Amino acid sequence: MINLTRLNGQNLVINGDLIERIEDRPDTIITLMTGNQFIVKDSVDEVMEKVIQYKQRVNSPQTNPFAR
Repeated sequence: MINLTRLNGQNLVINGDLIERIEDRPDTIITLMTGNQFIVKDSVDEVMEKVIQYKQRVNSPQTNPFAR
C-alpha cells in the first residue's frame, strides 16, 4: 500500500499493485485496474518512487517469507 495526498489534503492509501497508469495533466491522475481514478497532490515521480519502495518491501526476503 502507498500513502498519497488528495487535492483537498486528505490522506489516501491505495494498493500499488493495482495501478494501471499515472498521468500528469496538470494534476496527477492515478487510474487503477478497476477503472477507479484518483487525483492527488503527489507528483508522478513521487508516486513512482512510492510504488518502487512498496514493491521492494513486498518482495524483500525480510518482509515476505516467500520472496527469493
